[in-house]
Amino acid sequence: MKAADFRRIALSMQGAEEGSHMGAADFRVGGHIFATLAAENQGFGNLMLDPEQQAAFVEEEPDVFLPVPGGWGRMGATHVRLAKAKEELLRGALHTAWKLRVEKNSKTGTKKQKAHK
Repeated sequence: MKAADFRRIALSMQGAEEGSHMGAADFRVGGHIFATLAAENQGFGNLMLDPEQQAAFVEEEPDVFLPVPGGWGRMGATHVRLAKAKEELLRGALHTAWKLRVEKNSKTGTKKQKAHK
């Protein structure tokens, strides 16, 4: 896979939009990032997973997935080695990140609605 494939698949998720964060392409749903191409020049796409999801992906496909170094990685930010990812695997991983963001958005929206009442 290439960055263009990552972009195409990310934008195929319902409500996904491309934005930019610190000069790199990002992919958002409900205004919040679920994936980026921040390390595109190193051959990576990035997913915003939770630590448990990240551990499962890394355990299942260690040649494809690895934690982003540092604190972001400890919070679930995950590199995808684009050259080693197959389309079905990348689509599933992006869907997982997208779904997590949608779920977080709905919880945050519910809290905001309750706070305004």
